[in-house]
Amino acid sequence: MKVLRAKSAGFCWGVERAIDIAREYAQKGRHPVYTDGPLIHNRQMMEVLTGEGIREVGDYRSQDKLTVSPETAAAAVMVVRAHGISPERRAYLKTLGMEFRDATCPDVGIIAGKVRLHAKKGFRTVIFGDPQHPEVIGLLGYAEGQGHVISGPADIDALPDLGEKVCMVSQSTMFTDEFERLAERLRGRFPGALVFDTICGATKDRQSDVVELRRQGCEAIVVIGGRHSANTVKLAKLVELQELPCFHVETATELDLSALGRFRTVGVTAGASTPAFLIDEVCRKLETLP
Repeated sequence: MKVLRAKSAGFCWGVERAIDIAREYAQKGRHPVYTDGPLIHNRQMMEVLTGEGIREVGDYRSQDKLTVSPETAAAAVMVVRAHGISPERRAYLKTLGMEFRDATCPDVGIIAGKVRLHAKKGFRTVIFGDPQHPEVIGLLGYAEGQGHVISGPADIDALPDLGEKVCMVSQSTMFTDEFERLAERLRGRFPGALVFDTICGATKDRQSDVVELRRQGCEAIVVIGGRHSANTVKLAKLVELQELPCFHVETATELDLSALGRFRTVGVTAGASTPAFLIDEVCRKLETLP
């Protein structure tokens, strides 16, 4: 079998930066290193990080209250994950008595900055994304109570009259073409709306690479990553939109080798939270097929 690996597969720079920040503290002997929710959405990598002294506390959406004893807090550090958090959550974490380190992806920080700047100017903010995703929850916190989350055309139609000052941003991991269609629809309701394409470059590269794998002759594509990872799920959906068989797995052990053995050329891509060792294992196993 011929295996083609997408150039963009694996950690994006924002995720890698967050991991490096947490690891730097752990390697200096700071224990525990806490993260407010899972540092990344990959169970296997989180197990590796836990073994290095990096501990997930709180919940997926960074909303739960945390219980940390004063003795533990004095030696611990709290690292904010790449998805970012709301201003309220930031203020709360800083009351816990431990060192605070923000590892929010700078790309997400730019989105938050746009939301905050325009909210202070009286704009209502429309965010394209998953209302339950921690990035979106964090971004809403900068909208000063004037934020609305949309995920499809019906949500735009259901928006109240937002007036003349409206701006639109996107969760960083969404589909570009969907964003553009929704932006056009939003402008149909609010002609003066300011639209900012805040889908990150790493996400766009991954989406482009799926199309490129198809162009290079891949008959099927394996997508590696956590099933709760927003960008990984998007990649799997994009493969299906390319009318190619999609095999979404978390590890090489989940590969359906009998089904994959029917193809001569298979592409491999992975979400932004998928470590290289998992991608390597999948490629090696596929390459054993005749």
